[in-house]
Amino acid sequence: MASRILELEGVRKSYNVGTPIEVEVLHGIDLALAAGEFAALIGPSGSGKSTLLHLIGLLERPTAGRILIAGKEVDHLDEAAMTELRGRTLGFVFQFHHLLPEFTALENVMMPTLIERGRYDGAMRARAQWLLGRVGLGDALAKKPAALSGGMQQRVAIARALAVNPPMVLADEPTGNLDSHTADEIFGLMREINREVGTAFLIVTHDARLAGRCDRRIELMDGSIWA
Repeated sequence: MASRILELEGVRKSYNVGTPIEVEVLHGIDLALAAGEFAALIGPSGSGKSTLLHLIGLLERPTAGRILIAGKEVDHLDEAAMTELRGRTLGFVFQFHHLLPEFTALENVMMPTLIERGRYDGAMRARAQWLLGRVGLGDALAKKPAALSGGMQQRVAIARALAVNPPMVLADEPTGNLDSHTADEIFGLMREINREVGTAFLIVTHDARLAGRCDRRIELMDGSIWA
């Protein structure tokens, strides 16, 4: 049995909506993701997908329950330790890329490693070059995001997510802003990386066609996981 890269046990999340009343968005989530798994997180708008992804991505803390990333319980880590764990174990791909417009594709891909190490080195540049070549952009190293198509920008974002070789990538609607042909290409690229490198992917998507091509579909409805 593959080891687990992600475990959630009884996770709940509530928000104070400006009154003494708290609204619970997630209701006792139990979820596990195996190392190397390629899973889709689906559900209607308002079901709690974004909240769940923020908790898994260590961007928010649960109200109750336990979260373990690569076997490490994260609930009681301070902010510095949380940031360090996030930087070492998680990559992120978003619908709208969030590339830094003033930097080249190569510089954008190097950025997570630069932030983690606090200094530049040749190995960092070599890995960024290799990753951009791997996603089909070996001839676009010096181009800035404005000179790239939407699909090319998303390829840069995938390369950036893999910069520190994280065991898991969280992708929030990574094909939602692309035409169907480009969406298929981006999905196929993530699937290739998953199979070749063994990186686990958890992909939030509204595209049932793409979700059906994942190893598993995890359905969230009204803040609860449906079997």
